[in-house]
Amino acid sequence: MPDASQGERPTLHGPRVKLVPTEPAHHSRLRELHSIPSIRRWWRMPSPSWPNDVDGFPYTITVGDHIVGFIQWYAEDDPDYRHAGIDVFIDPEEHGNHYGRESIQVLCAHLVDTHRFHRIIIDPEATNEQAIRSYIKVGFRPIGVMRQYSRGEDGVWRNGLLMDLLAPELVRVQ
Repeated sequence: MPDASQGERPTLHGPRVKLVPTEPAHHSRLRELHSIPSIRRWWRMPSPSWPNDVDGFPYTITVGDHIVGFIQWYAEDDPDYRHAGIDVFIDPEEHGNHYGRESIQVLCAHLVDTHRFHRIIIDPEATNEQAIRSYIKVGFRPIGVMRQYSRGEDGVWRNGLLMDLLAPELVRVQ
């Protein structure tokens, strides 16, 4: 079983999306997407070195040769608490095409099948209803509200929604 700390990042394929390990050639487009107000609303402005400074395993989401988003995963490898967590954003012009949902399904299948994680978490802001609906369709379940979990660019603390998915609950790509 591969250890998450080994940093193995194969290219992952879905029916329409491809998750490619993020490379310097992707940085400009990813930073452009990250600066779109409707993404920044949830992700804030990245550091000047983003995505070089990502803690975890970053992937660029592509459809054909077009970069449509970003997804990353990270691991808690303590055997008594072992799980993976993910984060994702999609170009707002691509919303409704379900590339985000497919990307999450592909990544979660990789985390379950290859890395043998039994539990995966995600933590959107509690008011990010569109993302929450998408995560539920993949099999994530709300666990609870984390009060004043993250601070927005305006300095206001916002609630987060902790969601998790157990391996048997994953709705796989058809």
